[in-house]
Amino acid sequence: MADHLLEVRDLSVQFHTAGGIVRAVRGISWHLDRGETLAILGESGSGKSVSASAIMNLIDMPPGEITSGEVLFEGRDLLGMSPEARREINGRRIAMIFQDPLGHLNPVYTIGWQLTEAGRVHGLAAAAAEARALELLTRVGLPQPKEAMGKYPHEFSGGQRQRIMIAMALVMKPDIVIADEPTTALDVTVQFEVLELLRELQREMGMGLLLITHDLGVVAEVADRVVVMNAGEIVEQGTPAQVYHAPKHPYTKKLISAAPGRGAMHEPSPDAEPILKVERLCKTFGAFKALDNVSFTLRRGETLAIVGESGSGKSTSARCILRLNEADSGTAHWKGRDLIAMPRSELFAMRREIQMVFQDPTQSLNPRMSVYRIISEAWAIHRDILPKARWRARVEELLEQVGLQPEHADRYPHQFSGGQRQRIAIARALALEPDLIICDEAVSALDVSIQAQVIALLDKLRRELGIAFIFIAHDLPVVRDFADHVMVMEKGRVVEIGTVREIFESPRQRYTQRLLAAGLDPDPQIQRARSAVPA
Repeated sequence: MADHLLEVRDLSVQFHTAGGIVRAVRGISWHLDRGETLAILGESGSGKSVSASAIMNLIDMPPGEITSGEVLFEGRDLLGMSPEARREINGRRIAMIFQDPLGHLNPVYTIGWQLTEAGRVHGLAAAAAEARALELLTRVGLPQPKEAMGKYPHEFSGGQRQRIMIAMALVMKPDIVIADEPTTALDVTVQFEVLELLRELQREMGMGLLLITHDLGVVAEVADRVVVMNAGEIVEQGTPAQVYHAPKHPYTKKLISAAPGRGAMHEPSPDAEPILKVERLCKTFGAFKALDNVSFTLRRGETLAIVGESGSGKSTSARCILRLNEADSGTAHWKGRDLIAMPRSELFAMRREIQMVFQDPTQSLNPRMSVYRIISEAWAIHRDILPKARWRARVEELLEQVGLQPEHADRYPHQFSGGQRQRIAIARALALEPDLIICDEAVSALDVSIQAQVIALLDKLRRELGIAFIFIAHDLPVVRDFADHVMVMEKGRVVEIGTVREIFESPRQRYTQRLLAAGLDPDPQIQRARSAVPA
């Protein structure tokens, strides 16, 4: 009998690319037992997802190549099995929950069809597959599960789609579930609900759970053991408490020190001059009320964080201020002038004073343009700002200001990491020397150490240049470290607003308290104590 349910021994994976061989996984070994949760922790490029793909036979070969190792499931080497034998195990015995449910659910089939397909492929009769799908949709907490069977993926929220993915993975009652970043893009309350659901289902079914994540809070909440990966290698492993409180490897220490929510809170200046005053802003989309009398004031050089769950109106507020969406009513006075009523001809000149940094720089940076052209485009549009003879020198200055090198100006977005691309997006926003930058989830998709670098950069720009920020986020520890004031939104309304200390240390509203309680602490001992307190 096998010692472990799943055991990886000396696994190495490489990819043949135009630039040479990339060794993505280098001789790693770990094991997973029944009923256990093993977290593989690491940043982008560490090899954690590639190792999971090798288990599920999802690596394209070529260009990928497994150069060494064994993957033993109940003592049998998966790597030596025929494709037919692997298909009998994948889905039935070992299932996977992917990071992006919208990208992995077929948009042209109902979710009922897709759930029953998972059962039919593995031999369930149509009626039994349908009954199992309905049972699982009920179990994962999807509202009106019978009606949901006939709906399409786009008709659900992000958290609901992730619940559907979990249900699909559990159709055949697998022995192992691999969850690849299952909560990365979710709001804090939805993240907590999904993790709690996975834990409940694991207890019920006795399955082993392999959790791939870059989030220390997720590790602290659910993991029994953790493996830390960097550059394709395992650098440390142990219990979450051992790894967090007594890290041995420099990389692990760097990850832990970069975790947000530990720094001193900002104390806003009472004398700062108000530059933006929003009053009674309203916006509807059909019958849906996206904004309901939203009001707030932003002062020069301050950071106002807007927090809340998806659909609370955070991004719509910013888009209405910028006139990317037209508000139904209300005012937004920028330096005394109402942006909502401003004529289009004047709006063009105003927009140089308010810039935006979007969540995904891969989508917001033109892949066909060099970094030089991306940044200098602002001066081609606003021709009175800078003579063309100075463009090159100013681009290089901006790149250095955001921590990049002057020679990066002639490269293209795909040649940079995610954190570097976000720095380029910030440099582009700075090109017009704005007084306000709106960051819409600008760091939510970044690894923890890159996130810390970008936040430190924004804080430096705020101090040195006096720029004000509207910082839209669902990551509360980041908000705690960066904001001066916090505005909490729910269903289009402002439920609470105050200094960062007031919101985090003495929240008045039940909704705010619930948001804060759902946040995960990277310290396993603190998180365990918080989880033990009844909601």
